[in-house]
Amino acid sequence: MPKDTPFSVADANNATLPSAPHVRQQPQRRAQERRATLKRVAAIDLGSNSFHLLVANCRQGRLQIVARRGEKVQLASGLGDDGQLDDAAIQRALGCLGRFSAFLRNIAPENLRIVGTNALREADNSRAFIDQAEAQLGYPIEIIAGREEARLIYLGAAHALAEHGRRLIVDIGGGSTELIIGEASEPLALESLRMGCVTFSRRFFADGKITSANMRRAELAALSELVHIQRAYQQLGWDELVGTSGTAKAVASVLYAHGDTPQQGIITRTGLHKLRKRLLDCKRLDKVALDGLKADRASILPAGVAVLTAIFEAFSLERMRFAEGALREGVLYDMVGRDHAADSRGKSIETLKYRYSVDPRQAHNVATTAGQLFDLARQTWPLGDEQRRYLCWAAELYELGLAVSHSRFHRHGAYLIEHSDMAGFSRPEQQLLAFLVRAHRRKFPQKECLMLPRARQQDAARLARLLRLAVLFNHSRPQQAPADLPVNIVDEVLEVALSPGDRDSLLGADLEQEAAYLDAAGYGLSLI
Repeated sequence: MPKDTPFSVADANNATLPSAPHVRQQPQRRAQERRATLKRVAAIDLGSNSFHLLVANCRQGRLQIVARRGEKVQLASGLGDDGQLDDAAIQRALGCLGRFSAFLRNIAPENLRIVGTNALREADNSRAFIDQAEAQLGYPIEIIAGREEARLIYLGAAHALAEHGRRLIVDIGGGSTELIIGEASEPLALESLRMGCVTFSRRFFADGKITSANMRRAELAALSELVHIQRAYQQLGWDELVGTSGTAKAVASVLYAHGDTPQQGIITRTGLHKLRKRLLDCKRLDKVALDGLKADRASILPAGVAVLTAIFEAFSLERMRFAEGALREGVLYDMVGRDHAADSRGKSIETLKYRYSVDPRQAHNVATTAGQLFDLARQTWPLGDEQRRYLCWAAELYELGLAVSHSRFHRHGAYLIEHSDMAGFSRPEQQLLAFLVRAHRRKFPQKECLMLPRARQQDAARLARLLRLAVLFNHSRPQQAPADLPVNIVDEVLEVALSPGDRDSLLGADLEQEAAYLDAAGYGLSLI
């Protein structure tokens, strides 16, 4: 990854212009071309322990990091047994985001992704926090599933590792631990386990004491989580073990500072056991002070060491290497990839279609019609390219539920989409896709629409109505999608011009029923 440069001089990489008048014009033009192709992108990782901001310049798919910021927010420490984030944790989080906002000026919404992880996945009131944070920042926030988090971590780590070969990536976070086996840029196995340095601190070190009993209880709990993946991961195997993020970095730093490891960035089984003993000698969390350890990580290090010790024990490991590159880097690379054929979301759609034997011709026809309707609608409604993608993806997946049953297949399809692991998609994005598939037939699901994030509701309702029309125009399963669509949009009313012959046809009957469904939901469909 390119070496960091100060934020204030991020754009100072243009060529120095010669002073001779007869050669000044061409370098100026080249500098203008470089500026025109450069865009500023950013990622924010709302972790259970720390929030991280990464800002980069992107040119032709290559990233130059220009700003990094990280703060220990410890969101997970404010998650009570009742599943609620307390006010103190929410205020710490909002304060941190307020400080991050200074780095987000002039970044377009499509060039910024803010992702929430385990603590926000677990909190029952995460929506209330997200609404406040979105209002403060002016950008949407996504909660990503555990395996999607693992995929993005691997993507970030893979870009930081020059070597090839199969590797096991371990990322111990505040609320969860991700373990990924992959080769080059492709993950082969992804898992997110519910064990982290903040949550295990609250669970096993709540009394503030560091005892052999507390450590072993934490290690056994981690081993219990690991047993579910142990055999499958050992069968896949790996050539190298790599640790990423805070716990691995802190452990490697302490071991090197104490001379317990041969070189910086290396964690050994022997060194880990020595560190475990040093922590036991500290006796209390508030007494942890070790060379190489930052003060703000001291209280959660024992829990992190317990998780790491369990991983070494479960897989009979001897050596781990720390590497930069984790979730926030992965989010940036994934976002850049969305502008190219590397967009992992398209691959996820194709995987679902194949797995559930979706009729490819019908899916193509409905998606084609949906795209035509969208291009017509965007002349009236303020819709963008991203909404078009979601409409066409929903059109390709609308028959997914037929793999379960023809009865209520729109509901089955929505369930499969919402609860599948779909690489590249956040939870809100999967919920939007699921809603569109759910809404494509029968009564319009107004209640489900209101359960979407408030900012998405109007667009979702519009896309759903377009999808419903696209399905109706292809109800007879033609060889090709209809070429001319007699559709017009006036404000929020869809108008369909029917010929005399169409009124007594299957299409006419379908449209009359559709008009009744939409009228009941407060939307207009006019047949003229």
